[in-house]
Amino acid sequence: MSAPTTTGRPAPAPARPRRRGRVRTPLLYTVASLGLLVMSAPFLWMALSAFKTRRDLTASPPVWLPSEWTLSNFGALLDQLDMPRYFLNSLIVAVLVTLCNLLFCSMLGYALAKLEFTGRSKVFGVVLAALMVPGNLLILPLYVLMTKLGLIDTYAGLVLPFAAGAFGVFLMRQFMQSIPDELLEAARIDGAGEWYIFWRIVLPLVKPALATLTIFTFLGSWNNFVWPLIATNDPDKYTLPVALATFANDPNRTVGGGNGMLMAGSLLVVLPVLLVFVVLQRHFTQGIATAGLK
Repeated sequence: MSAPTTTGRPAPAPARPRRRGRVRTPLLYTVASLGLLVMSAPFLWMALSAFKTRRDLTASPPVWLPSEWTLSNFGALLDQLDMPRYFLNSLIVAVLVTLCNLLFCSMLGYALAKLEFTGRSKVFGVVLAALMVPGNLLILPLYVLMTKLGLIDTYAGLVLPFAAGAFGVFLMRQFMQSIPDELLEAARIDGAGEWYIFWRIVLPLVKPALATLTIFTFLGSWNNFVWPLIATNDPDKYTLPVALATFANDPNRTVGGGNGMLMAGSLLVVLPVLLVFVVLQRHFTQGIATAGLK
């Protein structure tokens, strides 16, 4: 029992050591590390296999580290595939899709978040409904539309169907709602127009959302396989995923490297996405951390 103090009240009991916290923290780090290892294992295997010789690739049991590091897989891949052309196609499509989404999604998100107009709630309801529609259901109508417009085998046919997305509109609208209305009203009182407010005030305040949208959009467009496969018949318009998939089914690919060339090609596909994430990771983590806050 605690001894009484000078005020007549019992003294507080000494704090017990937080044993649960000391045990739980290392356990959480251990579980998270194991999860990270499991998730990154396929990527590590692909990256290491890109530098393996044929003997290491066919070794039994499999070996993780190459016994002899080689760049022959990359050389053979460049000899058999026009990688610069396919890389340029993917880059053009991914950059254009990303820029269009940043522009159009932020504009519509601003209108839904800060402008009063008739039917605003209905437009937002359409955006939410679009989020629930599986993308594969839209492939056939999009193909028919692009065919009638004569945009098959064109960059426009690869970009326009994804120039704006419901997810991007929803994301930008949620972030822009956190901007104080008083700030925008003060700008209007000073004589600023809506375009000036949008470009000079709103967009600088939603950089985390723009970075998040950039990463997701670029990643989705760069890795998109089904639509470029359907919308392109000319090999000169193939993107990297389509070119690699076509190359994987080519019986002549075993000449000069086999699966090693596929691993090298897959590594080349992943590197630009990693680069974009590294450049924008600070804004991306900030955007995830502040999502939903007002």
